[in-house]
Amino acid sequence: MGKTLVTGADGFIGSHLAETLVKRGEDVRAFVYYNSFGRDGWLDATPKEIRNEIDFFRGDVRDPNGVRAAMTNVDNVYHLAALIAIPFSYHSPDSYVDTNIKGTLNVLQAARDSGCGRVLVTSTSEVYGSAIYTPIDEKHPYQGQSPYSATKIGADRLAESFYRSFSLPVTIVRPFNTYGPRQSARAIIPTIITQLLAGKKEINLGSLHPSRDFNYISDTVDGFLAIAGAEAAIGEEINIASGEDVTIGDLAKLIIRKINPSAEIVLDDERVRPENSEVDRLLGSNEKIRKLTDWKPRIQLDEGLEMTIDWLRNNLDEYKPEEYTL
Repeated sequence: MGKTLVTGADGFIGSHLAETLVKRGEDVRAFVYYNSFGRDGWLDATPKEIRNEIDFFRGDVRDPNGVRAAMTNVDNVYHLAALIAIPFSYHSPDSYVDTNIKGTLNVLQAARDSGCGRVLVTSTSEVYGSAIYTPIDEKHPYQGQSPYSATKIGADRLAESFYRSFSLPVTIVRPFNTYGPRQSARAIIPTIITQLLAGKKEINLGSLHPSRDFNYISDTVDGFLAIAGAEAAIGEEINIASGEDVTIGDLAKLIIRKINPSAEIVLDDERVRPENSEVDRLLGSNEKIRKLTDWKPRIQLDEGLEMTIDWLRNNLDEYKPEEYTL
């Protein structure tokens, strides 16, 4: 049995996925972004007994040669490496094309050349844009409302083309909004929590009316694993969604009640996205994943928030609550 490759293993979802695969007894190669500090992102924080079981490959998905080398003797690949911050994509779109589209192309080409058994390409619910209908199923139209989402649409369609053109065993995995320990402060839940834990009385936020469908990190990881184990998922694109949504305003009030009920929400214009770029509603259908696998969401929002707050309280020094993170 060959290795399982996780690209983006140094990131939020990728690190949790790599750890879980090791715990399941798989031979894991973690593709992490090379840097001169010798750091492996969130995998630096993984328990030593797990880290010692990981085969680290330090490189850049934009480099086809490195990707090809990383794919040696690999049976399955979970491709999560991507640039994901929407605001940063407004002023650096070229880097999103290079990483998200060309990086995905490099993974697909290397997987085809190596005869890889399964390729799971990570998409995002942002490809749907503001919901035309809800719950959003996999037949919902795509709308690129940011350079980020446009590049993920491009990556998804490349993945589809490799399945249709070359019979590469690809599945497009489309998580809705994941949250939990290790998530960057550019995401809404850690943004709110870290400001509150830092003692701020005024919580700076952007638009409060958009709604999102949140999955706790363990549910998202379980979704990846369930899809990887389903032969019927090959050639498909599949949502990982809770099937419930909450507005950002209501979410913020819920978290405020848990940490500091006297805090108030303050509108920060810097955090407001352009009107036609803001995705107003994301509420996903999980009918397809539940039909093809035995997956179902297990962690309710209230429980997931409690676990996330506890983790952030113990790791607040990893964040800069006084700054706006793109």
